[in-house]
Amino acid sequence: WVGESGCGKSTAALSAVRYLPRNGRVSAGTILVNGRNIVAMGKRELRALRATSVSMVYQDPGRSLNPSLPIGRQVEEVFEINGHDAARAKAGALEMLDRVQISDPRRVAERYPHQLSGGMQQRVSIAMALARNPALLILDEPTTGLDVTVEAEVLDLVEKLRREFSTSILFISHNLAIVARICERVGVLYAGRLIEQGPTATIFDTPRHPYTVGLLRCLPRGGRVKSQGPLDTIPGLPPAPGALLGGCTFAERCLLADDRCHAEEPPLFDLDGRHSRCYYHEKTADMPRSVAGEFEASPVIEDAAPILKASNLSKTFSFSGHRLHALRDVSFDLRSGETLGLVGESGSGKTTLARTLLGLTAPDDSSRFEFEGHALAPRARERSLDDVKAIQIVFQNPDSALNRSHTVRRLIGRAIGRLARATGAERSRRLMELMNAVRLADRYLGARPRQLSGGLKQRVAIARAFAGDPRIVVCDEPTSALDVSVQAAILNLLASLQARHRVSYILISHDLGVVRYLSDRIAVLYLGRLMQIGRADRVFEGPHHPYTEALVSAIPDLSGRQKPRVHLKGEIPSAVNPPSGCVFQTRCPRKLGAVCEQQEPPLIEATPGEFIRCHIPVDELSRSGS
Repeated sequence: WVGESGCGKSTAALSAVRYLPRNGRVSAGTILVNGRNIVAMGKRELRALRATSVSMVYQDPGRSLNPSLPIGRQVEEVFEINGHDAARAKAGALEMLDRVQISDPRRVAERYPHQLSGGMQQRVSIAMALARNPALLILDEPTTGLDVTVEAEVLDLVEKLRREFSTSILFISHNLAIVARICERVGVLYAGRLIEQGPTATIFDTPRHPYTVGLLRCLPRGGRVKSQGPLDTIPGLPPAPGALLGGCTFAERCLLADDRCHAEEPPLFDLDGRHSRCYYHEKTADMPRSVAGEFEASPVIEDAAPILKASNLSKTFSFSGHRLHALRDVSFDLRSGETLGLVGESGSGKTTLARTLLGLTAPDDSSRFEFEGHALAPRARERSLDDVKAIQIVFQNPDSALNRSHTVRRLIGRAIGRLARATGAERSRRLMELMNAVRLADRYLGARPRQLSGGLKQRVAIARAFAGDPRIVVCDEPTSALDVSVQAAILNLLASLQARHRVSYILISHDLGVVRYLSDRIAVLYLGRLMQIGRADRVFEGPHHPYTEALVSAIPDLSGRQKPRVHLKGEIPSAVNPPSGCVFQTRCPRKLGAVCEQQEPPLIEATPGEFIRCHIPVDELSRSGS
């Protein structure tokens, strides 16, 4: 199932196992699981069905697992509920942990959830779900927040276990490329209605509902970049839950809608094995495009003096007598109007780098930031007001970044007063300029964050970051929690503001499609080291560092076709005790041998302006190792 937030995906899944809250009920229809109607079941029969035939894996494994119980004990409980004694339950738990490809199950079974990575936690959740050998497995956004490599491994695991257990899977995601890879059939939900369904390849290749067309056009497909123009967006917002609509639920946002669409709800038309709830399904191929705002990306002047230079950037944390090298000798520069994308798995040092630039974390003494020709103080409190307002940040989660008790007027206005030293009249004028720049209507000035959608809250966060006319904005996963339609609008907004103000971005994201669209250059980090840096097109097309090659090969393809993938061994090592030699050598599929284990490779210039840290000669890196 796909669709924007609030369209009913999770509600439909919860209905399928009758997990609805007390004020929710199935008002019509039937739900058959293995031929049995669960709507007509009593509590005892329903409990037995949930214990033996249906399992659910939720979006956040950290919240699904009991933090006070060891992993092994939690998996054992599933077997005990199904009648196994303690010895058989323990053996079954270890077997399930092994089947979900957890190395050393006995050691992992003794750990607590907080001692495992996100990918390991999700594997444990899947192990618990499959321990009862269910007929139906519901996966609700199971890979959201995971690194691209871990995401690919979890999806490989799901496909393997589906065949092994002969389990049917109901998969919910806003990532259409993942759905294309996992699902044979797809249903598109909008405002609680099933508006299109059919074979996944058919629906994604030739959609027959305007909403499906809009979702697919929002994606930066085929390596699209900002210089090729803005992404398509879907105008407006979904209707509020429970809203009474006289006609088609999508009519208010549809570019094909006419009076009939507003007056009469269309039936679900049968189109030879697929279905579409649209009167004009035959016109969707020629549907006009909708782009919110135009911009023309300004080219980066390659020989211009950098606005920011980082030299030998290192950060070492000390705790319990251990030294953790979060960053080590990272050097890069940033030009006016340029976007530098930072990629790498969790624990690679991306956020630490951002925090040191912002002055929230002081780097080691040998490190140096130079901003517009002068040294940047290591701590924000030691910087001048001009330096503070010149470097701002847009956080991943606007819910945590915005004070929920303040109105939009106060959230942005306070930033203007603090950063711009503006008078009352100037503050009001600047406030309206920012509201217009991020395309927020005046009616939201009195609203509080809880009254706004995720996309609107992120627009407020961006407006606040631009309050002091910054020269550099750090964007830390700015679209990770957003639907594809909202993501497209935010990416267009960021590109438009950059073209207008020549602001530079440092973009941190796990979504490499987003990174490729917005970035001019890309830096690849691994365990605090800079492994590769260069122009975005060269980083994606090669020559690749073996780690970069693994990241790029793990990007899911909307076509659903399986492409050769580079598999990494194990998980990223601890920065407390990093491997000797090349820090990537314990996972590298192209490891040369002793030289990789004993000597750290230098950062060499592979081609003009492109640098790679690897012992493998550049001409060999140009040939794929997949």
